[in-house]
Amino acid sequence: MIDTHAHLTALDDPAAAVQRAHDAGVERILTVGTDVADCRRALELADAHEGVYAILGIHPHEARTARADDLAQLRELLAHPKAVAVGETGLDWYRDYAPRADQQRLFRAELELAAELEKPAVIHTRAADEDTLAALREVEGAVVLHCFSSPHLLPTALERGWYVSFAGNVSFPKAVDLRLAAREVAPERLLAETDSPYLAPQPVRGKPNEPAYVVHTLAALAEARGEAAEELEARIEANAAQCFGL
Repeated sequence: MIDTHAHLTALDDPAAAVQRAHDAGVERILTVGTDVADCRRALELADAHEGVYAILGIHPHEARTARADDLAQLRELLAHPKAVAVGETGLDWYRDYAPRADQQRLFRAELELAAELEKPAVIHTRAADEDTLAALREVEGAVVLHCFSSPHLLPTALERGWYVSFAGNVSFPKAVDLRLAAREVAPERLLAETDSPYLAPQPVRGKPNEPAYVVHTLAALAEARGEAAEELEARIEANAAQCFGL
């Protein structure tokens, strides 16, 4: 099994979490950097652990302070052989931790970087569906809608062949709309993640999330789609390998 989006650097003991994931059958983890310093830490973890790879980007929350030099450093870090995608990048009109103009400017720059490097773009979007779609309109490379929670984006995602990644919230009792969305995603475009340490799935809700718990997300997706968990696991593994070049 693979966890396609985790923030290992935000866990108290990343090495122990990686070991628990392996013990649970989660053999590969994509850990995410959210600013330049965090991206460096993510690469250190990728270097230290077999099966750990890195998604490197500057989170929209950090857009207020992001500078051109940060993007230059990010480009250099993305040359690392275990750096597999750009992100998470996008727009967050829900928290609004950074001015919207700054978020949009950073989002465009990171999308251009993903295109230049021919790497997938991993997208964060909250309460910004229309502006996110506008920014992605001209993107031709692989796009991953991380921690999918915007059913209004689904028709375009299906039409454009974007990857749709579900986190632990798909297992929440009230998340009927997410489970319905999961049923609509083409088998070859479905991914699963934890977004650790956030959004622990229902069986472990209330605990800090970690990559080992992606098995619960998988179980919720399999039930929602009426598929065998083992077959869906193999399909998600293949999808991740295709998307991220693993």
